[in-house]
Amino acid sequence: LEIDPRARIARVQPGVRNLAISEAVAAMGLFYAPDPSSQIACSIGGNVAENAGGVHCLKYGLTVHNILKLEIITIDGELMTLGSEALDSAGFDLMALMTGSEGLLGIVTEVMVKLTPLPEVARVLLACFDDVEVAAGAVATIMAAGVVPAGLEMMDGPALRAAEDFAHAGYPKSAAAILLCELDGTAHDVDEEIARVTALLTRAGASEVRLARDEDERKRFWAGRKGAFPAVGRIAPDYYCIDGTIPRRSLPKVLTEISRLAESHGLAVANVFHAGDGNLHPLILYDAGKPGDMEAAEALGGAILELCVEVGGAITGEHGVGREKINQMCSQFSDAEREAFFALKRAFDPRGLLNPGKTIPTLARCAEYGHMHVHAGQVSHPHLERF
Repeated sequence: LEIDPRARIARVQPGVRNLAISEAVAAMGLFYAPDPSSQIACSIGGNVAENAGGVHCLKYGLTVHNILKLEIITIDGELMTLGSEALDSAGFDLMALMTGSEGLLGIVTEVMVKLTPLPEVARVLLACFDDVEVAAGAVATIMAAGVVPAGLEMMDGPALRAAEDFAHAGYPKSAAAILLCELDGTAHDVDEEIARVTALLTRAGASEVRLARDEDERKRFWAGRKGAFPAVGRIAPDYYCIDGTIPRRSLPKVLTEISRLAESHGLAVANVFHAGDGNLHPLILYDAGKPGDMEAAEALGGAILELCVEVGGAITGEHGVGREKINQMCSQFSDAEREAFFALKRAFDPRGLLNPGKTIPTLARCAEYGHMHVHAGQVSHPHLERF
């Protein structure tokens, strides 16, 4: 609806595709920072509903950090404006509440997004590792050194090999894992950070650290990462994508445990994820045509999400809860916390008409879920023992 390059804002309707915003302002030296892998297709309204991130959210933030104002319509038909063009606005931060609310509180009809200047230089390092845990440990090493990459992504062997066969990005197919680390800013600063991060990665156990030779190779590296999900679809009849978030320090432990859980469920997992902010996306490989495989995949997915909670993380980073993860909300939150969520829902939608039955589990549902787990001898989180 409006682009103001001086104010660095764009006013868009919810059906506008994420990537279309950056395409519309590229000639002005600007871009819209949140970039989910699905950015070619996902809508800005959906991004608001799920508080979407992307490969560059480590430095530039999630959707909630890149919008200034929302226009919504309530269930009663009232038009409301949340937020403002200023950096802050009076009263409760209802715009932040609406962002990530999964359609439970209102209908987004307009979004004012922040536009970010394109960096002078962006360069990507590809680091190869012979061990997945060592690669995960390298992530903590980089962040502990005070470096904030524009993006820091990890792919394990199955994921990188599938992506390489699909996108021909130039990944080393013999590696157990790779990290993609993008550094951007002024040419001088980026040169210094490239040297520093290369040394950090080498000390952290990388078998090889490779700098993209030019812009074409940089784009190929990212094309492989962003094409990893469809690429994995080539190595199994079906896959189930999980979305959970953990503290970065727990990455080595959690990746090892995911491998153990996958083996115990008789399935394989390919890992490709936003390593810098601990947002995991394990892809569980299964065959829906094989009896019991789909149920095993769902059970494994639930176990991985509860593992994320156990280590101090969350059951979603950007994909939301919906119906799929509603049982795991019982592991994440207490009775009192869930009742607070229902109170918010009732304040905006007293008759429960917006996206009903999603996201917030009832106390009865959690009691039933906890009872099933206790009797199955599969309690994986201490909070479940209360139900």
